[in-house]
Amino acid sequence: MTKLIRSDHPISDEVRARVLAELESIERKHDVRVLFACESGSRGWGFASPDSDYDVRFVYAHKLEWYLRVEAQRDVIEVPISNELDISGWELRKALGLMRRSNPTLFEWLDSPVIYREDEAVAAQLRGLAPKFFSEKKGRAHYAAMARTNFRGYLQGPTVRLKKYLYVLRPLLAAQWIDTGRGLPPMRFAELAETLVDDASLRDEINQLLEFKMRAGESEHGVRYPRIHAFIEERLAVEERVTTAIEMDADTAILDMLLFDVLRKSD
Repeated sequence: MTKLIRSDHPISDEVRARVLAELESIERKHDVRVLFACESGSRGWGFASPDSDYDVRFVYAHKLEWYLRVEAQRDVIEVPISNELDISGWELRKALGLMRRSNPTLFEWLDSPVIYREDEAVAAQLRGLAPKFFSEKKGRAHYAAMARTNFRGYLQGPTVRLKKYLYVLRPLLAAQWIDTGRGLPPMRFAELAETLVDDASLRDEINQLLEFKMRAGESEHGVRYPRIHAFIEERLAVEERVTTAIEMDADTAILDMLLFDVLRKSD
């Protein structure tokens, strides 16, 4: 069967050095410790265009006294986009709260194929906890909604913004991955498609799209891909009918312990 094109997620030494320098600058400016930093977005999914931004996402911790204040403090750090670098991060307590609520974006960060830096012990704990807090109900709802929004917003005319096919295909396949009982969906698009797309002609058309996306600009438009379009409409119809059981939250005490342990070491 036709293999799907796989990006090797190239990050040049120059870009990696720039990212690491920015992370060190953030640590100094905000008096924080970056625990984990990865590539999100199309470079993490495996279908970046030549002009795609570098979407750097990170988790960080403050020193203990930051947490011992009456007023809640800002729990995100965002750096203005500059020279293709889009950098932002979540404070650790915020990230753990999102994990408790089964946030798919955080799970994707932890599965990113491009890691800029990490505290190996903390990252290993976060990755180990992710399956415990994964909710099929919340995950598939997130991905199905993402697919519907992009499909209705970008793929309705005779010519379409071609990159948006991948922004619909990937969440649809992630939802299908969950529906078939496979658990947490992988971040990489190729892994999703190679597991779930059996139709050879559809694979060929996806390969054509991937090849075009990797050499064209982010804003390129073109005519519809008929097999991909039909597959999307079919899967969207299926997702409208799928239901999942209501799930109970996992015990948050293990998240409290992780937060305490990181802060104790930071202090």
